[in-house]
Amino acid sequence: MYNAASLLGPGPVNSITSSKNHPAEIRRTLQLAAPVMIGLIASFGMNFVDTVMAGRLPEKDVALAALATGGAVWSAMLMFILGILMALQPTVAQLDGAGLQRRAGEMLRQGFWIAAALAVPYSGILVHSESILRFMAIDPAIVPTAVDYLDAMAWGAPAMCLVFLLRFFSEGTGHTRPTMYIGLIGIIVNVPLNWILMFGNLGAPALGAKGCGYATAIVIWLQVAALVTYIRWHHHFRDFRPFGRWDWPRIKVILHLLRVGLPIAITIFVEGSLFVAAALLIGRLGPIPAAGHLVAVNFAALLFMIPLGLASAITTRTGNAIGRGDPEGARYAGMIGMVIVLGTQTISAAIMVLAPGLVVGLYTNDPAIAAVAVTLLFYAAIFQFPDGIQVCAAGALRGYKDTIVPAFYNVISYWLIGLWLGYHLTFERQMGPAGMWIGMIAGLTSGAILLLGRFLRRSEKSITDTRTQALDA
Repeated sequence: MYNAASLLGPGPVNSITSSKNHPAEIRRTLQLAAPVMIGLIASFGMNFVDTVMAGRLPEKDVALAALATGGAVWSAMLMFILGILMALQPTVAQLDGAGLQRRAGEMLRQGFWIAAALAVPYSGILVHSESILRFMAIDPAIVPTAVDYLDAMAWGAPAMCLVFLLRFFSEGTGHTRPTMYIGLIGIIVNVPLNWILMFGNLGAPALGAKGCGYATAIVIWLQVAALVTYIRWHHHFRDFRPFGRWDWPRIKVILHLLRVGLPIAITIFVEGSLFVAAALLIGRLGPIPAAGHLVAVNFAALLFMIPLGLASAITTRTGNAIGRGDPEGARYAGMIGMVIVLGTQTISAAIMVLAPGLVVGLYTNDPAIAAVAVTLLFYAAIFQFPDGIQVCAAGALRGYKDTIVPAFYNVISYWLIGLWLGYHLTFERQMGPAGMWIGMIAGLTSGAILLLGRFLRRSEKSITDTRTQALDA
């Protein structure tokens, strides 16, 4: 297997045989996952707050639809950027497991050059978003407000690249609390900034959705400052020395990170593009369906932060095990994660089935928007289980740096199955927003089956290869 240790040279390797202690493994996984979950929920809580506060604006249907379509454009490239920078996490985890902390710190400095290069086109796309929205045939009533929102968000695009870079480095070292801290900082600061800039309080102009974009951009830059300060001074990172010196780009290292990260980017982009396309296509149906979709998908995405945080912990646990030469421990860590996610998704599905009216009431009091959202929450409950399995299986595979085949699986699942079926049911069968959600269920289910099967085969092969090498020795 090609890994970061072989790339950077020899170093100490600590081979530890895993022991199957279920409570201890669950506890360690949750210790890593809980801060990430809290941080992601808090970070996504900014979107929740944005949506709830936009629902109180005078033209709430247009504002909500603008946040839905504008958020789709913002997140489309963001998912690709996130995937590329995510290569840092398994690389750092494997180096940390092999006792190569100083070289793990070098990965952050090289990752900075990748993040800086990605920030330029990201900002440019957001600034020139109007042509994209018109090309997608978004309802003309939505476009001007969505463009204003994205123009404001463009100021935060470079900061978002840095946030992901620093976050994945920290999580790769097994220290996940910074994700929690910046998430909490974000939601605490976002509320008053929205109140000032969206509604024109304390002498500020009432900017509506555009004010929401400016508030988010300010918050993201504050998060960058907090992460840099924390990583620079916290004792956990002393051995890594991430800011110990200035490094110019090292092409060999950057290419290694890109070889790992690009397939992850494709994987995440393809999956995420299913949801982005859903928002944009439902935007063709008008403000009410688009707003109802935003409410339902926003709450589903909020709960998705739980399995997403768990997937991050699984990546670190499997990556550490691979780095120390323990393939049985890597498989075990992945399987424990799958068990945990079944429990979390059961709770999420129950909330959506048992209390949809209560959930929707948090977002809007408009009966037309609420009716659409309540219906769509039922579909969201159905895909909780495949969504949880697929993201955790993908997280486990990232720990192995197995990223190319999962990208291919996602193309099949989300584009060839999910997106095609959703479009067919929505427009050709005239099912409206529900058709697109049925397509999403089909895509996520296909992805869960393929990725879980890949993890089981990949982990078994790793164990077999290690045993064979031991016998040959």
